[in-house]
Amino acid sequence: MTDVLTAEQRQLNMSRIRGRDTRPEMLVRQGLHARGLRYRLHDRKLPGRPDLVFPRHGAVLFVHGCFWHAHGCALSKLPATRQDFWKQKLEGNAARDRRAIDALQAAGWRVLVIWECALRGPARLSGR
Repeated sequence: MTDVLTAEQRQLNMSRIRGRDTRPEMLVRQGLHARGLRYRLHDRKLPGRPDLVFPRHGAVLFVHGCFWHAHGCALSKLPATRQDFWKQKLEGNAARDRRAIDALQAAGWRVLVIWECALRGPARLSGR
């Protein structure tokens, strides 16, 4: 199946996808803040720039999009076009994530990853 968008349209769409302040991340941030937890955002000094850092608790939190971090759930379906490119790209993202988590744990941080599918979709976790 060929792409229904032109190369220019696809490039415009992809350029608008950001790595911070995503909807899943905002949901987690709002929920934690409402429960009284305070955190830092995207600390550049830490490996992998965790989405939320809780220095008082020695913990970091990543909110990963299932597609971009190759989760393997229903939300992380490989595109039908350019499969070699996407497979290499997504495997590289997952390998980078593993290296960042290993480095954080070696430095004494506790690490939690919240996946997008836990917040949306048919298999989301319930209970607010």
